[in-house]
Amino acid sequence: MISGIDASLSALQAYGKRLQNNGNNVANMNTEGFKKGRVLLSEAQPQGVRAHHEKVNTPGPQVMEVTSEGHKMIEQSNVDLSEEIPEMMFNQHAFLANIKSLQASDEMTKSLLDIKV
Repeated sequence: MISGIDASLSALQAYGKRLQNNGNNVANMNTEGFKKGRVLLSEAQPQGVRAHHEKVNTPGPQVMEVTSEGHKMIEQSNVDLSEEIPEMMFNQHAFLANIKSLQASDEMTKSLLDIKV
C-alpha cells in the first residue's frame, strides 16, 4: 500500500510542476521574446512519475514597433493562451485525482488500523 502512496505523491509533485509551468507561461505571455516552457511526464522506476522541464524554442509572432533607432521588428512571446488554459484545467483535474487517491489510501489504512485495535 505504501507503494501506491509513493506513486500518488510523485504524481502530485509532477502535476504541481506542470501547474507552476502553466502559471509561469501565462504570467509572461506579454513579455517580449519570452519562450514558453513545457513539462513532460515519464514513468519512474519502480513506479511513479518523473517530470522533465524544457523550453519550447518556436518563434513568437513578430510586430513592428517604433524605437529610438526607428522601426524595428520585435519578437513577442510564443505563449498561446488558447493552449495554456485547457492544459491548466487538465493538470488541475489530474492533481485533484491524485489527491483523491491519497485520501482513499488514507481511509483504507485507517480502517485497517481500526480492525487491528
